[in-house]
Amino acid sequence: MFVDQRRGSLEVVCGPMFCGKSEELIRRIKRAIIARQKVQVFKPALDDRYDASAIASHSQVKHEAIPVKDSLELARHLDPEAEVVALDEVQFMDEGLLPIIEALANRGVRVIAGGLDQDSNGEPFGIMPTLLAKAEYVTKLQAICMVCGALAGRTQRLVQTGGQVLVGAAEAYEARCRHCHETPHATGRRLLDGE
Repeated sequence: MFVDQRRGSLEVVCGPMFCGKSEELIRRIKRAIIARQKVQVFKPALDDRYDASAIASHSQVKHEAIPVKDSLELARHLDPEAEVVALDEVQFMDEGLLPIIEALANRGVRVIAGGLDQDSNGEPFGIMPTLLAKAEYVTKLQAICMVCGALAGRTQRLVQTGGQVLVGAAEAYEARCRHCHETPHATGRRLLDGE
C-alpha cells in the first residue's frame, strides 16, 4: 500500500482478535521511525493485558506507547511536532477522539488507528464505524477460525459476562468465521429460517 506521507491521512487496521492488528501497527510505526519521522504512539490505559506502557501483540511484539484514559488526556499529550500518530485498540476510546483525529489528518499528520471493527456479538464496535468511513486507507485482516480452520473475521467470547467490553486474550476469546461464530441473539438466521 502506498501512503503519501507528505499529506495527512487516516489509516485503519482492523479485524478480529488474533489476526495481527497490533503487529501490523508496530510494523508501520517502525517503518515511520526508519524514515526519520517523529512518531507518537498511544493506547487506552484500560488495555494492560501484556504491558501497561506498550502496545503488544499476542506474540509479545511490543512498542512503547503512552497509555491514556480518554481523548482529553490524549490531546494533552500530543506533540505538535509529531508527523505520525499511532493509536492501538481504538475501539475502547471515546467519541472525543474523532475530531482530534480529523484535526491531525487535516494538519498533515499521518494517523494510524488499529482495533477491533466488531465486538463479540458481531456488531460494530465503538468509534470504529466512523473511523472506517473517514479513512483514506483501510486494512482488514483475517485470523484463523479456531473451530473449522477457515478465515475468521469475528471474535467469539468464551466467558459469559455482561457488557460489551471485557479486556482479555486467549483465555476469554477465540477467532471464528461467520459460520462458527455464535451470538446470544442470532436474529438474522432466525429471520431467514422463517421463525
